[in-house]
Amino acid sequence: MGQVSAKVRADGAPGEQPPIEETLLRAIGREVLRLSRRRVQTPEGSILDRSSFRILWALTEMGPSSMGDLENVLQLEQSTVSRQVKSAISRGLIELHPVPGTRRRLLRPTPQGESAYLHEGTLRGEVFRKALAEFGRDRVQALAAELGALNDALDHATATTATTADVPPAGS
Repeated sequence: MGQVSAKVRADGAPGEQPPIEETLLRAIGREVLRLSRRRVQTPEGSILDRSSFRILWALTEMGPSSMGDLENVLQLEQSTVSRQVKSAISRGLIELHPVPGTRRRLLRPTPQGESAYLHEGTLRGEVFRKALAEFGRDRVQALAAELGALNDALDHATATTATTADVPPAGS
């Protein structure tokens, strides 16, 4: 089976780590897939579809944002974000508002959108609250830190891969 070599030590310092075994990569992949399955499950009493929830989450976390900002944070194509934003606007969940002194308009939640997001966040959060109650505070804190580190490493690996893909081969 193949192995992948890491460039960062477990303590976060640069350096070579022993290769990560294929079986371990598969185990991580399997668990990530299990987690991602849950994102399409809608809790009972839900009032928002997945795309509206994610848009409201982004706008609540980041504040008023442009379409481009949403494309980046949601990691979706412009046409997909545009379609989802139009739907959320038509449902009264978000609105465009002018930026004083400029011609720009940014997206922000409406009061109805804020209320729906709070309701939905409570429903979705309750599932995690129940599951994480079994862990205890220290394990939850460690899990949050490790998930953050994994996401940072994935962002770095993705950025490195994208940069490498943009570089033409030598001699061309």
